[in-house]
Amino acid sequence: MLNLDEQLKIVRKLQFRAASAKLELHDLAEDLPVRWTDIKLVAEKTFDAFAELDAARKKLSISGKGR
Repeated sequence: MLNLDEQLKIVRKLQFRAASAKLELHDLAEDLPVRWTDIKLVAEKTFDAFAELDAARKKLSISGKGR
């Protein structure tokens, strides 16, 4: 099982990945209608990044309560 510091490190990494995906989605929106074929791919990537971040935050919250 990961300790609290390792979980925090994972959450920070996922926060960065989610923020990058969000910016990519924003940039795609600005490029519309030119890159409309990329919408599904970029949206799924962004969704997955935020879902993973949410799960990691919940796990951190649960393990942090035991302290």
